[in-house]
Amino acid sequence: MSESKAGQPQKSAPLPVGTLLSNYRIVKKLASGGFSFVYLAVDEQGEPVAIKEYLPSSLARRASGELIPLVPEESASAFRMGLKYFFEEGRSLANIVHPSIVRVLNFFRENGTVYMVMAYEEGKTLQEHILHARQQGKSKMLREHVIRKVFHALMNGLREVHIHKLLHLDIKPGNIYLREDNSPILLDFGAARQILMAEGSRFQPMYTPGFAAPELYTRGGALGPWTDIYSIGATLYACMAGSPPQEANQRHREDRAPAQLNRLRAYYTEGLVDLVGWCLSLQAEARPQSVYHLQKVLREQSNALIDATTRAPATQALTDDAPLATRILSIFKGGEERKRDRSA
Repeated sequence: MSESKAGQPQKSAPLPVGTLLSNYRIVKKLASGGFSFVYLAVDEQGEPVAIKEYLPSSLARRASGELIPLVPEESASAFRMGLKYFFEEGRSLANIVHPSIVRVLNFFRENGTVYMVMAYEEGKTLQEHILHARQQGKSKMLREHVIRKVFHALMNGLREVHIHKLLHLDIKPGNIYLREDNSPILLDFGAARQILMAEGSRFQPMYTPGFAAPELYTRGGALGPWTDIYSIGATLYACMAGSPPQEANQRHREDRAPAQLNRLRAYYTEGLVDLVGWCLSLQAEARPQSVYHLQKVLREQSNALIDATTRAPATQALTDDAPLATRILSIFKGGEERKRDRSA
């Protein structure tokens, strides 16, 4: 395979606009990474769909204007292995029907690779929302009630994924899409590429800095729901701080996460900050071991906040610009003052 001056494999070209794949026509490229391309396409009825194409850049290359990628002989075995895992992942995801999980409509082989057809949704990624808030210079990125609502729905979907014995392994703001009503969709599962890396192939690791759990950095590390839960915690942190937490493989040397979390206590409730810290535990066994357990704690916290808010007098309401912890404290103080009034 030809290489760039830096010694890295040259990037593959996307499929040309107008290319026909089975019963779909490519409209444009939506995204690309080291493992795949994602396209906007239309079906025979003119309905939009998203199509994900398996094409790892470290194992294959496609020249501009071509359809079939070139796979060097030394990469052929790893390419076929990844193709198999990608196909099996698509087949497994097609069995999951949940509003918070990207809907897989079809998957097929063509052009020497595999394509996964998914429902196309309008909206923006969570990452885009965070970047917008950061550009506005806000001290906190997203309001706590929005964070709680989004992640409660997201975890409903992730529970379904885990029930089907699947892991996502690449949860991050860029892989969470928010519809116009702020309901989330989890996209771009990374289990197939993680399995390929674990097999010791030439496939290059693609950890997302700050969002990958410690066990993903270790060959043979025990993966499970707790691995996705670390990424949930990192994504929650990004929604609050506007940037990822410290990379997991650096925290063993000098852990800055506790100090990073403490800075958030001025703007978010203690319960939410502590929950994020729990998810970000370096030891897998110290994290929530299931999404159900994590979701239960999040729901109990949210219910307590709602209950406190309904008891608060209107005069105690503060503007949204005030730190949330201060607003919650004022609510409880208001409750104590009413108790004293009744006993007087």
